[in-house]
Amino acid sequence: MIARADIDRLLAEDVPAGDLTTDALGIGDRPGRMVFTARGDMVLAGVDVAARMMDGLVVSLHARDGDRLSGGAPILDARGSAADLHRAWKAAQTLLEVLSGIASATRAVVDAAAPVPVATTRKTVPGVRALSQRAVRAGGGILHRHGLSETILVFPEHRLFLAGESLAEIAARLRRTQPEKALAVEVGTIDEAAEAAVAGFDLVQLEKFTPEAVAALVARLPAGDRRARLAAAGGIDPGNAAAYVAAGADLLVTSWPYTARPRDVAVRFFAG
Repeated sequence: MIARADIDRLLAEDVPAGDLTTDALGIGDRPGRMVFTARGDMVLAGVDVAARMMDGLVVSLHARDGDRLSGGAPILDARGSAADLHRAWKAAQTLLEVLSGIASATRAVVDAAAPVPVATTRKTVPGVRALSQRAVRAGGGILHRHGLSETILVFPEHRLFLAGESLAEIAARLRRTQPEKALAVEVGTIDEAAEAAVAGFDLVQLEKFTPEAVAALVARLPAGDRRARLAAAGGIDPGNAAAYVAAGADLLVTSWPYTARPRDVAVRFFAG
């Protein structure tokens, strides 16, 4: 749930001290309507947040987050004063366009990777993580990590400070200190991955492995006796997702959807 304070912040960024043009024209009290539609194919995201940005307006929703829309498909319409319409217009339109771009990109990776799940990282634009993650879920993805506070993922940068402890020793340390948590570790070579797979970790994150390297790792591990799941990470997109799945990855981890091109949303105004 996006907090009311965050909704207000989104609006205040665009209208910090009133709408000068609408006020100067003296049209703020006049009634009107605006209609949002998809300009092209898209997976919709952010529509409920956009509706909450339309304070003072009567909003009718015609689609939900996660819906696949084609060009011309209705999204929402809003009725009310010209002042309230203009206040919400661009901020809500831009929000829908950006989040629907993320959702559409996520869906493309999810479709290419099926049936293996696709998780997105925490590498969002600072300040809008909750919105970006909302779009990922609308696109059928899952969240690799909300942040640093709820999951354990040991990076090579952590291991620098552990005075040469083996992966098995690190896993044992974490089992003692956080016995209820799943343990993940990021590795950069096949040898490290093979060691981590039997060291007691639940997930081994294969950073920037090629599909061929993933397949070589899978062939090296004992068949039918592998506790750790393998997560391919780094450079995952719709063009290579299927290759990673075919190589034996149990999970795909990607940041690619966060930089997706926004999807166009058309807005038409009507007076009266």
